[in-house]
Amino acid sequence: MAGAWRDPRARWPRRIALGLVVLLLVPTVTGAVLLRANYAGDIQDGTRTRGKDAVWLGHAWVDGRKKDADLAAFARRNQGTGIRDLYVHAGPLEHDGTLPEARYPRAKWLIDAVHREMPGVRVHAWLGDKLASESPDGLRLERAASRAAVVRSAGQILDVGFDGVHFDLEPLHSDNRDYLSLLDDLRALTRARDVPLSVAAHKIDPLPALHSVAGALTGHPGWWSQAYFAQVARRVDQIAVMSYDTTLPVESLYGGYVAQQTSLALEVTPEGTDLLMGLPFYHTDDLGHHAHAETAAAAVHGVRLGLGRTDRDRKRFGVALYVDFAARESDWTAYREGWGCTEPESCPGDGS
Repeated sequence: MAGAWRDPRARWPRRIALGLVVLLLVPTVTGAVLLRANYAGDIQDGTRTRGKDAVWLGHAWVDGRKKDADLAAFARRNQGTGIRDLYVHAGPLEHDGTLPEARYPRAKWLIDAVHREMPGVRVHAWLGDKLASESPDGLRLERAASRAAVVRSAGQILDVGFDGVHFDLEPLHSDNRDYLSLLDDLRALTRARDVPLSVAAHKIDPLPALHSVAGALTGHPGWWSQAYFAQVARRVDQIAVMSYDTTLPVESLYGGYVAQQTSLALEVTPEGTDLLMGLPFYHTDDLGHHAHAETAAAAVHGVRLGLGRTDRDRKRFGVALYVDFAARESDWTAYREGWGCTEPESCPGDGS
């Protein structure tokens, strides 16, 4: 083996292999160092809730499984926090954009109960579907008929009495013009109804054009360009960044990533749009999400760092908690102690 290493003919394959390792490893190590550095620094005063936070709620709230006692318990948990909006899963949509009424039989009960027990809190219908962007199965936004059906479904669910509508369509590739067209049509509907339109958004490229590289290599771009994020944000009243499922294995790297995402989103979100950063309130362990790293506490810390560095005084800003049915007490504690109010009298008003 030693003789083979000295053979000049054997050097080039090894040098090429070493070069490939360096090309792959150096950006990874450099990125990790930058993210860890992004997680360092002092938290700025005033980077607390503005009373514009939200939480995603599961389908059990509208299909009959949740009862009055559940709502009363949730109202008590919500007391003294900055949560103003509830994204309640009322779908999913069919692949043709329609929404069967049988999917939300108890929606009216929930809306009335929340308005009674939690004054000032808004109930949004959370609608979504898998897109046929990476497989033949799913909703096809390129079809005008499907987009029109989605708009009709939004009107249908608003007729029930929801205070707004929230969309989560995935996987949604950056620069999708059909999605922007859909948002334009939805915004016309929600403005006519005088209710907010909100969306869940993919994360922003942490490196320029990373979505293009990832898309070319894997067929799954993952991120949006910052410019596309801005185009979406201009068309809605509220945009919630899904700042989780990052694959990062260490809490400090994840927190630094959230700080970076917060800054990137703040830079391009219009002042008139509510920007919310997602907090992971779930504990699944898989390739995309490591529960020991992607913690609510790290996300809150990252959000506060990014807010303090970029736009500390921004009013239309908050966090969104994903998701109620998977949350543990430690998640709620991290939110309350790190970001939310601890006493009802100290919490901001509805922030309107």
